[in-house]
Amino acid sequence: MSEPDPMLMSLLHATVNSGASDLHLTVDRPATVRRDGVLVGFENVPVLTAQEIDRMIFSLLDDRQKAELEKEKQIDFSFGVPGIGRFRANAFSQRATYAIALRVVPLRVRSLEELGAPAACLALLNKPYGIVLVVGPTGSGKSTTLAAMVDRINETKPLHILTIEDPVEYLHHHKMAMVNQREVGTDVATFGAGLKSALREDPDVILLGEMRDLESMEISLSLAETGHLVFATLHTNDAAQALDRIIDVFPAERRDQIQIMLAGALMGVISQRLLPAIGGGRVAGYEIMIANEAIRNLVREGKSRQLRNMIATGAADGMQTIEMDLARLVAAGLISIETATESSQYPKEVQAQLATARAQLQAQATMATGQAGSSGSGTYHGAQQGVTA
Repeated sequence: MSEPDPMLMSLLHATVNSGASDLHLTVDRPATVRRDGVLVGFENVPVLTAQEIDRMIFSLLDDRQKAELEKEKQIDFSFGVPGIGRFRANAFSQRATYAIALRVVPLRVRSLEELGAPAACLALLNKPYGIVLVVGPTGSGKSTTLAAMVDRINETKPLHILTIEDPVEYLHHHKMAMVNQREVGTDVATFGAGLKSALREDPDVILLGEMRDLESMEISLSLAETGHLVFATLHTNDAAQALDRIIDVFPAERRDQIQIMLAGALMGVISQRLLPAIGGGRVAGYEIMIANEAIRNLVREGKSRQLRNMIATGAADGMQTIEMDLARLVAAGLISIETATESSQYPKEVQAQLATARAQLQAQATMATGQAGSSGSGTYHGAQQGVTA
């Protein structure tokens, strides 16, 4: 990458300073950012021309990346700008012109407590092996949660952490653990190739940016079965959809075998979404599924539709539905009831959970401040607070 275009540098600086999570550049529209989940145009900025966007995009790419963009008509990459920050980008062709979406990646990895992640997330970090999925729609904070989980392992355990990402987002530095980060296209040709070579690289923990196809899913399950702790993401709305997505990728004649593999390897699923907070910023809501024996039996038998009922009654194991957490966020005054019900497939259940959530918060208020815990009340204030996909 050569020196970024001066116009782009100004826009990136303004994006970070405004607390936005994303910057969008497309022809015949002024530069636009996403702040608190809403697209907002910069004021007093002229519309962009194709020539300006081409100049800005190509200033970020090396010769290999330029060739890939021209051939494939799209490219994922990441880069850092000293004094401004780090960014994940996707440049793509649309209507015969280029556009680019840039996601702000904070330089500092926030802790699980800062994010308000449930205590069950910490318990998943102590599993000796298996697979942990973090799922949710695009822009729901999955990468931020995974980065926080990897950072906690990095701080507390003398292990080898290997990441395979496309592209590398958060940069992890060696702490108590050793961290090696491989970027698809730069350090390894494909996800599959990186996963196949992982066994020869002696990792204890493997972070796979996203399970995209049959090959990456099958190898990830095999790694989880052979003594590795594997973290991966999927773009689904909840735990049941995530497991169905994995199983449905395989041919019908193999699904019984994959259900058995998945039931044995699965440790838990964290499903999350970001919601507009009262007073600005965004707050994360979490659904947690822990793979106890009852959950494993349902996965093994392909009864994914029954998983939600098991999650709803699994509080003793740290489980909670998203409706339970939405009700808690409303009771805590962090989001409105309208936001909660609009964000749920079961709005009546949110209403039903409110009384329980308020009683729990009242009980917590009488306890010592140190026992308030971290159960999902962290806020995401745009780029400054680490909103990532």
